[in-house]
Order: sequence, then structure tokens, then C-alpha cells
Amino acid sequence: MSLNPPLADWHGKTVWLVGASSGIGQATARALHAQGAQVFVSARNAGALAVFAAAHPGAQALPLDVTDRIAVRAAAQTVLAAGPLDLVLYCAGYYKEMRATAFDLAEMLKHNEVNYLGALNVLDALLPSLLARRAGHISLISSVAGYGGLPQSLGYGPTKAALINLAETLYLDLQASGIGVSLICPGFVETPLTAHNSFSMPALITPEQAAAEILAGWRHGRFEIHFPKRFTRWLKALRLLPYGGYFAAVRKVTAL
Repeated sequence: MSLNPPLADWHGKTVWLVGASSGIGQATARALHAQGAQVFVSARNAGALAVFAAAHPGAQALPLDVTDRIAVRAAAQTVLAAGPLDLVLYCAGYYKEMRATAFDLAEMLKHNEVNYLGALNVLDALLPSLLARRAGHISLISSVAGYGGLPQSLGYGPTKAALINLAETLYLDLQASGIGVSLICPGFVETPLTAHNSFSMPALITPEQAAAEILAGWRHGRFEIHFPKRFTRWLKALRLLPYGGYFAAVRKVTAL
């Protein structure tokens, strides 16, 4: 069922990917550029963005720190000055394994600032323009870690759960205004964020595979785009259990 206007023809469309110096963000930027989109890429790593822009004629690099509201607004003004914005993808993320037995407030706050508050900074910078045009698409990358509590995910999981709720509420509020909203919930993807995981990552896929799934989801007008299905469907089913069953299943599978 299509919950959004399908996004299939990217030729001449303007897209802004925030958090595109590596991983899913950069792979999606490459895929959109290959399909004819005018691509803007942002992240803290100015060098990686410059390399991307040099390799993709017409792409523009806008380095920024998503926690810096002024920098986000300045970058948004540059993007909007280039013409109507057709899609913004928020894919900036921070992740570090953490359990409650090693609670670190500074790390908890850093997760929140990058994963959630950064998305709010982008919305603050773009929503007035999108609402005035009654067009455009907002896409947020969350994670299956946001579906329910998981060991090692004390800092990361709650921020991704917040993005899920945020995307759902944005959809309800903005659909009537002609603005599309989509939620992306990947499983394990081979990125710098997951490279240091100390545990086995089932159904691990490449950033290029993730990007292909994302573009397919947009093409079909989906609200939630989750992948790989052989992993994410299992997690969705697990979340339907009563808490006693859920906690027992998670402990058995993770051995934590």
C-alpha cells in the first residue's frame, strides 16, 4: 500500500543527504546521483565530502555538524537557494555499545544530540519552506534497534525509537499538506558505525544493498522501509510478544 507519492524519476530532482560522508548515506547519495538527481551532501568530514563531490560532477558538499543549529540553517539556505527541495534524508548517526552497568551520561547525551536533536535541527531549517510549497519529502533513518530494548543499545536504541515516533507523527501532521514522510529501519549494515561491534551481526548487508532497498521503498511510496526482510520481519514479530516472552527471547538470542 502506497502511503506516499511514489518517488521514481530522480532526473533533475534536488536532494539533500545529511550524514553522507560514509555508509548508507554516501551509498544512497551515489545511487541518487547516478539516477540524475542534483545531490547535496553534508557531514562533519569535509575531506570525505570533497572526495565525493569531485567524483560525482554536479554534486555539492556542505560540511556541517548537525548539532550546530546555525550551521544547519546556513546549509539549508544554500540548498533551498538552488531550487525546490524534493527530498531530505537524515542519516547522521552516532553509536557506541553501552549497557546500564556502565552508564555514561556524556555518551548518552552525545547519542541524543546527533541521532535525534540533529534531525530536529534539520526539520527546523526546512519545514517552513516545505510547508509553503506544500511539497517535498522528509526521510529519517532510524534502526531496528528502535523497535524495542536490546542489550548493548542503551545509548543508541532510545534515540532510534524517538525517530520512529517522530516520523509517525510527522506523517500524520504533514500528509494533508502534500509533504511525504518515510521512515527507514535498517538491520545490520556494514558501515563505520557497526565495524566495532563485539557481537555477531546476522543478515549483514552492504551500504549499496541498503541504498537499493531505500530507493525501492521510495519508488513504491512506502512509509516504513525496513531491510533485510529476513531479519527485520523476525524482529517485528518478536515485538508483538508480551514482555515476559520478549525479554526471554532477547536474552536467549543475544546470550546477554
